[in-house]
Amino acid sequence: MDPSPTPARATPGNSLTQLIDRFSTLLLREPDDRNELLKLLHGAHERNLVDAEALTIIEGALTVSEMTVRDIMVPRQQLQTLSAGQPLAQTIRKVIDSGHSRLPVMGEEEDDVRGVILAKDLLRSIGNSNFRLEDWLRPAMFIPESKPLNVLLREFRISHTHMALVIDEFGSLAGLVTIEDVLEEIVGEIEDEHDSAQLDTDIQLDATGRFRVKAQTPVAAFNDKFGCELDEREAQTIGGQIVHHLGRVPRRNESIELNGLLFRVIRADNRRLYSLMVEDLRETDESSATESEPRTNGEDH
Repeated sequence: MDPSPTPARATPGNSLTQLIDRFSTLLLREPDDRNELLKLLHGAHERNLVDAEALTIIEGALTVSEMTVRDIMVPRQQLQTLSAGQPLAQTIRKVIDSGHSRLPVMGEEEDDVRGVILAKDLLRSIGNSNFRLEDWLRPAMFIPESKPLNVLLREFRISHTHMALVIDEFGSLAGLVTIEDVLEEIVGEIEDEHDSAQLDTDIQLDATGRFRVKAQTPVAAFNDKFGCELDEREAQTIGGQIVHHLGRVPRRNESIELNGLLFRVIRADNRRLYSLMVEDLRETDESSATESEPRTNGEDH
């Protein structure tokens, strides 16, 4: 009689167990750092295990975990606010013109934030002859500039709040951030009816002072707007210029500096660019140079 052991007979159950074991081993391979994790995710995308949208959202979530409120807030200079003493008609007109569903309400002092007014609350007050804006205010949420975005998103969810006012290290009002701002860093640009109306043009000034630009914007129009000399022979659209310069389609949130302009990809997939955020670095450089110039107004040296 042959003493050698008889090979185990393959059964559907055994095959399934082996498959699960191999899959578990793959999942348990812990990446050493963030870059290795991204490589694993991109590899999964190339093997069609993760689609482009899912990959974009995962990358966005990872990016948000390393950002703070200061990175995305609308600065104070760009805020649209209401005055606590405004009459109803003027208040409604300003809310309509702003296109926002909620606005901060300020008192007489510079940093006197009285609260937040919701557009839907104003609708209920129409026809009220005794209207006082302060009677309809909701408490404002205050947060520091340094708060991480992933923490802020969790606080928004818990408090059922959609907007927060940002305070600097001295306790002064520094800006404003909304839950939509945070979500856009994860899933890409979220356009409502008001945004769509604004984006009928290829180049649109953003509330932060930067420009939202459609990738199919003709290079000639872009050059006219920004005073650039991008070569139309390389590509006829601004998105084509970016792809030509990099030699590939950039990923969302990737940044590139070109001709004194900083381009950040707002929306893209693995095949094409859709929209960009553009910041003119030349203005910043000129301001810095002016501030650093020696004074010649008669001061002692």
